[in-house]
Amino acid sequence: MSTPNLILVGCGKMGGALLTGWLERRFADQIVVIEPEEAATREFQGKPGVHVTAALENVTDRVRPDAVVFAVKPQVMGDVVPAYRRYTGHGAPVFLSIAAGTPIGFFEGILGREAVVRAMPNTPAAVGRGITALVANRRVDPAQMALCQTICEAVGEAVWLGDEAAMDAVTAVSGSGPAYVFYLVEALAAAGQREGLPADMATRLARATVAGAGELLNRSPETADTLRRNVTSPGGTTAAALDVLMADDGMAPLLRRAVAAAAARSRELGG
Repeated sequence: MSTPNLILVGCGKMGGALLTGWLERRFADQIVVIEPEEAATREFQGKPGVHVTAALENVTDRVRPDAVVFAVKPQVMGDVVPAYRRYTGHGAPVFLSIAAGTPIGFFEGILGREAVVRAMPNTPAAVGRGITALVANRRVDPAQMALCQTICEAVGEAVWLGDEAAMDAVTAVSGSGPAYVFYLVEALAAAGQREGLPADMATRLARATVAGAGELLNRSPETADTLRRNVTSPGGTTAAALDVLMADDGMAPLLRRAVAAAAARSRELGG
């Protein structure tokens, strides 16, 4: 499907990132954006192929979407989704949700026996470097899967899961993961200050180091393990630090506990 018609429901940070990616790649023929907050859509007003409106009731029946993308907060899904029953039935679109913790069964309970895809993007999507995990119900056909993948690849990579239960682990690793990296920068900068660096210098060094290491990992064909070994001279300063980080009570068990806590909370939120 080379020129699909899309409805984007919600244009906050993630919805706006998706819309920006779609426009840059020019893969959609018509995009209807439904967003009541005018400030959220100001930069998209007047863009070719984009129609912005505050409510679904303003959209004519002539609009027949190939995909409806729900990008609103999970707390308001129950109020928002029922109106989209108007698109169910023969020739229905695929319904794609990027709401964290909202299972496919929630949408099936409201929309009925329709094609539903659940997706979990992460915040680097805002700069086109996100990764999105997707899982589909049995009514999603290959063309709809391809469309959903293209929709999500507009802001980075996309991977498919075979089991929706794995979405809790995805949430804990890649969904929440950027926050772990940002906290690493904070902690590294604070450690630098304790060693005598001025606060602004420590922050600049920590930020550039983490960003640069991430870009090196992105561009290199080598594994993280190999890159770590490449920068670690036996008996040197990096080795001394890694002796602490790789100890039995070091970073690995700490991250295991953190990821387990996030996954557990995701399961709780999903009911």
